[in-house]
Amino acid sequence: MSRPKILVQLDPDSHASLFDAVVAVDAGIDQLLQYDHVTIDEVRDLVHGAIFTRGPEDLNNTAIYVGGADVVAGEELLAAVLASFFGPMRVSVMLDANGANTTAVAAVLAAAAQLQLDQVTALVLAGTGPVGQRVSRLLVQQGATVRLASRQSVRAEQAVERIVQQVPAARLSAVETADQEQTAAALEGVQLVIAAGAEGIQLIAAATWQGLDELQVAIDLNAVDPLGIEGVGVMDKAELRDGTSCYGAIGVGGTKMKIHKAALKQLFTSNDQVLDADRIFEIGREL
Repeated sequence: MSRPKILVQLDPDSHASLFDAVVAVDAGIDQLLQYDHVTIDEVRDLVHGAIFTRGPEDLNNTAIYVGGADVVAGEELLAAVLASFFGPMRVSVMLDANGANTTAVAAVLAAAAQLQLDQVTALVLAGTGPVGQRVSRLLVQQGATVRLASRQSVRAEQAVERIVQQVPAARLSAVETADQEQTAAALEGVQLVIAAGAEGIQLIAAATWQGLDELQVAIDLNAVDPLGIEGVGVMDKAELRDGTSCYGAIGVGGTKMKIHKAALKQLFTSNDQVLDADRIFEIGREL
């Protein structure tokens, strides 16, 4: 008789994410154990509580999910989780703080459904945020030429340096988009634009992108008015607008949810997996 599938959710926030809990239940988890206010100092004891209660042959039925709104805090918790394992005493772990990994993967897969990415020049607006950086890295790993944009050129350059350290062959450059004139210049020769900004911030006006002959796909990951790309509907899913195939946040969201559930199920196929953006991308591509 197989052991129940237990998911341990570690969240640095004051309340463990209800969104993540609902997705876990829908993914078929037998038992969800949620911990909030989790600090680095508490991780080892929580991890050891998860791995010492079952023998090595049963540890594939226990997994850890790191969530929360703060991606940097999530990455620190993930590092602490991995440092707590030893020998065969380990379980699979998934990081999706603020939904950054699954959202980025869903956006890139939407673009890949329309374009041959290794022949594309892409503009990633708000590219310095957690989703934007992951989108940019995934795109360059698929061979795209990427312009990583920020309203502050220094921040864009710093993000580019971080990604190039991870992907030395990346065709990646920093651009400043502090106003619509700069944004229009950054759009020249671009086939794909992805807006990965915070909720309620318009990054590009309709007049700036509509009617551009080379722009083939526009993806906006913001679902709160004003939307990141004016003129793209939140429900759009490959909706043709002025000759451009458009995706809104909810249009991409269906794929994100499928990927999230599939990744959770993948955790329980072995006890040695680490599901970050790159591995989640592989899972999404197989769906």
